[in-house]
Amino acid sequence: MLRDDVIEYSLDYHHSEEEGVKKRKTIWKVTAILSIITAVEVLVGVMFPKHEVAAGLWSVIKFSYIILTIVKAAYIVLVFMHLGDESKTLKYMILIPYIVFILYLIFIILVEASYIGNGWKTVH
Repeated sequence: MLRDDVIEYSLDYHHSEEEGVKKRKTIWKVTAILSIITAVEVLVGVMFPKHEVAAGLWSVIKFSYIILTIVKAAYIVLVFMHLGDESKTLKYMILIPYIVFILYLIFIILVEASYIGNGWKTVH
């Protein structure tokens, strides 16, 4: 039975083959960048377990995770939410408050964790 209410979107595209190749290339680039960042995070986590790493190096690893996560989140917003196509001013107006807020939350988490850690040291 043939339905006449189903629209075949693949037949209704409005771009040339060159534009399609360009879009597919962009998709592969985005996939590669996000995969590489994720692979770096996983490899660092596997190669440097917390119990085998010095305290100073562990702090560097934690902050590198935070930075990589922020970079990945910003890239996802730029690409998948089409913010990358907007003007530079609009990008900064949207991304900078979120980045500042995330850094503030990270600061609060680290400060409070150190207070709690110092409190537990005095109890034991």
